[in-house]
Amino acid sequence: MLQCIFLLSDSGEVMLEKQLTGHRVDRSICDWFWEHAISQGDSSKLQSVIATPTHYLFQILREGITFLACTQVEMQPLMAIEFLCRVADVLSDYLGGLNEDLIKDNFVIVYELLDEMIDNGFPLTTEPNILREMIAPPNLVSKVLSVVTGNSSNMSDTLPGTTASCVPWRTADTKYTNNEVYVDLVEEMDAIINRDGVLVKCEIYGEVQVNSHLSGLPDLTLSFANPSILDDIRFHPCVRYRPWESHQVLSFVPPDGQFKLMSYRVRKLKSTPIYVKPQLTSDAGTCRISLLVGIRNDPGKMIDSITVQFQLPPCILSADLSSNHGTVNILSNKKCSWSIGRIPKDKTPSMSGTFVLETGLERLHVFPTFQVGFRIMGIALSGVKIDKLDLKNLPNRPYKGFRALTRAGDFEVRS
Repeated sequence: MLQCIFLLSDSGEVMLEKQLTGHRVDRSICDWFWEHAISQGDSSKLQSVIATPTHYLFQILREGITFLACTQVEMQPLMAIEFLCRVADVLSDYLGGLNEDLIKDNFVIVYELLDEMIDNGFPLTTEPNILREMIAPPNLVSKVLSVVTGNSSNMSDTLPGTTASCVPWRTADTKYTNNEVYVDLVEEMDAIINRDGVLVKCEIYGEVQVNSHLSGLPDLTLSFANPSILDDIRFHPCVRYRPWESHQVLSFVPPDGQFKLMSYRVRKLKSTPIYVKPQLTSDAGTCRISLLVGIRNDPGKMIDSITVQFQLPPCILSADLSSNHGTVNILSNKKCSWSIGRIPKDKTPSMSGTFVLETGLERLHVFPTFQVGFRIMGIALSGVKIDKLDLKNLPNRPYKGFRALTRAGDFEVRS
């Protein structure tokens, strides 16, 4: 049972507080959390579950906004984390994004959504389709009416009919002139390459994202060509588990609009599409760096949006970097960003330069870790392939579209 939810800005300010039970949680717990987050350094790698002397804290970070939940009783941590993820997804869907200004400009809607999504500390209604029937998303007309009438509530006077349905994620009277459904395979590659160039870890986190615009109550069946490679699978509530358990087939009645049908992992991949080779040598108070980037295994599709980022160690006073392709920028927080884009066919992108170390330091003892980014359209590097998609209970033949995308997730090269 959750007792309170806080929304914190990227500076630690409490933007929103929602007490969920009769036991009030003091805001001082947010000060303790923020001091703990600062002491850990990188807030993006902060643990999702934190035990304080008085509370258990659950937190996720989305677009610079920290969603923090508190409780003093034992509960399943994954339930709390999953609920916070649902809250973040719903707010992003309603507000068209997530940032401090959007939340402050739509306080009333955010509070109304939390009232419907959780009751007395327990998750209640988290399906976006039901919430949209209860609470209208903000728009210009509703804002003008709220100013004129003084009523800022977007709450509906009637209970949605889907609350009593066996498929509460979908309304039964949905109608479209053109029926169409799009399925996207979106994958992120997480990899760690040590200073000797050896691939220590390489795995794929993937999602099957569906955008459905179908009339009535359609019944869909999606099958994969190679489902045996999938691991750590999580389904949307619309998926019937028994067909998957017996035949590895996804059978479901889809929600209307865009949603995540399932997520998965593919582990122990043997190679990465690109390589990054750093070389650092230091003496006499300076450090020379050389960095090469190239294609290791050609996936057959264009690799673009290639970037390399790294944090300069605190002992470096200044840096002079240049590249033969792309642009190099050193930000005010001592973060270096090299934007390569696409790798040209006639040369290998390289970056070189020198670092000036602080006085009294002859050699560099703390070496940077390089964060690599890339994007490949039209292919899933895990090898996952969609075999077919069958649709039933539709008045006419629908249009079906399939796409694939692979991008870098937590891709680290150590030096």
